[in-house]
Amino acid sequence: ESAQPAPEGAFERRELLGVHKQPQEGKSRVGILVPSGRLHQKECRQLADLADKYSNGEIRLTVEQNIILPNVDDSAVDDLLNEKALAPGSRFKVNAGFIEGNVVSCTGAQFCGLALIETKNHAERMAELLEEKVSVDKPIRIHWTGCPNSCGQVQVADIGIMGAPARKLDEESGKMKAVPGCKIFVGGRIGEDAHLAMDPSHTGIPLAEEDLLPVLVDILKTEFGAVEK
Repeated sequence: ESAQPAPEGAFERRELLGVHKQPQEGKSRVGILVPSGRLHQKECRQLADLADKYSNGEIRLTVEQNIILPNVDDSAVDDLLNEKALAPGSRFKVNAGFIEGNVVSCTGAQFCGLALIETKNHAERMAELLEEKVSVDKPIRIHWTGCPNSCGQVQVADIGIMGAPARKLDEESGKMKAVPGCKIFVGGRIGEDAHLAMDPSHTGIPLAEEDLLPVLVDILKTEFGAVEK
């Protein structure tokens, strides 16, 4: 009798990217996409300048590796959105797509000795390509991790990509050669109806765009209702 009541409605995650009214009168929070969670030196300074100008120097980080500028005056939101740091061509986006806005990635082989693959660049590039290829009507969480330690938490993602061995035909030698590859997990969930996708649906997939992209497009179509653009 003292237990917490079971939820009655469907679990729905709060949207963190974009402009959203706060309970405080005249204030909004602005969520900004940081692709694959990677920031460069110049971008850190840009975000610091935006925070100083619009959110009293405050920046909040999300578990999806993005940022929120809280307590932005409603009257200043348009000025913020028109800042050069958020202009077309910038890596930062306020109104990100359902795919690119929900990518999470571990550090990857560039800075982690345990990772089998480089993750950050692949995650950002693959999200761009998927946004160009297909449309989805809901957020699709794609998580990348470089090794079985799963710092990127691929088992809870809609689509999880884990670094793993793969082989590919070398056209010059005519032999199968080892290349950077991955395992793909499908169907993880978070929230009240959480589920871990422990077994990969695909293994030994090379990371090259021509190999991985068609597989991900097919998964998005068959499992998540994506349609070609």
